[in-house]
Amino acid sequence: MTDVIIIGGGINGLACAFRLAKDGRKVTLVEGATETGGAARWAHLAPRPDARLAAMDLERHGLEWAATDIPTTVLSETGAHRSVQGARADGPDAAAWAALWNRLKSHADSLAPFNAMTPPRLSGKGNEWGALAKLGLNLRRRGTVPFRDLLRLILTNAADVAEDDLTDPQLQGLLAFDATLGAFAGPRSPNTLILLLNRLALGPLGYPRGGPAAVVAAMARAVRAAGVTVRAGDPVAKVWTANHRAAGVVLASGETLAAQHVVSAIGPRSTFLNLVGPRLLDAGFVTRARHIRARGTTARLALQLSDMPAFRGADTASRMVVAPTVDAVENAWNPAKYNDVPADPVMEIVLPRAFDPAAPLVLSALVQSAPPAPANPDAARAALLANCLRVLEAHAPGVTALIQKAELALPTDIAAAGGLDGGCWHQAEQSVEQMLFLRPTPETAHYASPLPGLWLAGAGSHPGGWLTGSAGWNAAGAILKGAA
Repeated sequence: MTDVIIIGGGINGLACAFRLAKDGRKVTLVEGATETGGAARWAHLAPRPDARLAAMDLERHGLEWAATDIPTTVLSETGAHRSVQGARADGPDAAAWAALWNRLKSHADSLAPFNAMTPPRLSGKGNEWGALAKLGLNLRRRGTVPFRDLLRLILTNAADVAEDDLTDPQLQGLLAFDATLGAFAGPRSPNTLILLLNRLALGPLGYPRGGPAAVVAAMARAVRAAGVTVRAGDPVAKVWTANHRAAGVVLASGETLAAQHVVSAIGPRSTFLNLVGPRLLDAGFVTRARHIRARGTTARLALQLSDMPAFRGADTASRMVVAPTVDAVENAWNPAKYNDVPADPVMEIVLPRAFDPAAPLVLSALVQSAPPAPANPDAARAALLANCLRVLEAHAPGVTALIQKAELALPTDIAAAGGLDGGCWHQAEQSVEQMLFLRPTPETAHYASPLPGLWLAGAGSHPGGWLTGSAGWNAAGAILKGAA
């Protein structure tokens, strides 16, 4: 018998496995796909993993960064692009952008320590009082005005902030896009500014050699070196229980693996409703699990090209964004929330070859406001692809003639690939009512579940996704504390 079985070989499952193994636990990680990777297979840029993952020494295990602190280019059909990198932006609104970015980044950094700790309990029992006291003191030390500004902004929508503080439509559009990328929300939806703060807390994005999948590949080598047994290609069919507690897993092949603890790094809805099943859970909890919202609205477009495209003089060694105005982002969102295809999609575009000469010659795009559950997925996929190609052609004339192969994955396709409930980046939507001590439900906010012996470690738990490994690392700490 192994000490711990971890379901899911994405970045959080790997982070959890490493921390437990380094503590001396015997760990087996089970991944349904033939290789580990999880959500990284759908990403094209990545932040630096959680600083605590430095213990994994990923560079020693083959991780190299081809580019770090990648700038952003807000594309224009006329060639009047805007270049942005951190607080620096060009154009007439440069000073206003710098002031707003510095203000928001300061708020994001002050909240970032929340991501490295277990969410506080409203009852007060079991809270990390020392960490909470330090965090509260640091917030107050920033002064009354910044503290009040933070409290005001937390529940504000991103569009109001963009339009109040900026006059350049392209910079306004960029802020609106970054606040809603990966979210079931438009820039005028409530509480979207806090999503932007979460994103700013990640720090700059980079391109690892081999793409974001190279991060989890290095992590997989690190966990094997730490003694973890990794089994890929045989998915878990159900959580095996004995004496009213999780006692292992049953694989699709029929094999049963026993363990003292089972940790799920896949989506919480799939974990409770599919792998565990309602029979073993309280009826009220099953209802709450069914109501966990996980609606993905980001599609992944991949174009194999015969040559590098030109975007009217834009810096192709950048993150290129098509989001000309706040209204453009909102107008793309409006049909998507009714499962329709936006006529003018907004998107983030990356050309890996621009960062790494050895990278494949592809154009990768994250298309925001894709329909989460269209009635006819094939028709929606074809329509969204056609609209994306039209938008791309307007910004990079001649790009469609370079296409050798085009693939577009809707949120339903991403969900079908496994691990991400609803195709949602975070396995459960990042919204105020699904954050901190409410994420993914009040009973499971501290990584333990109502079924003894079963734990959560995926992006559906605090603090969410974004390829940092924080949720898995936090979960391992909770398991070690709970099993001590």
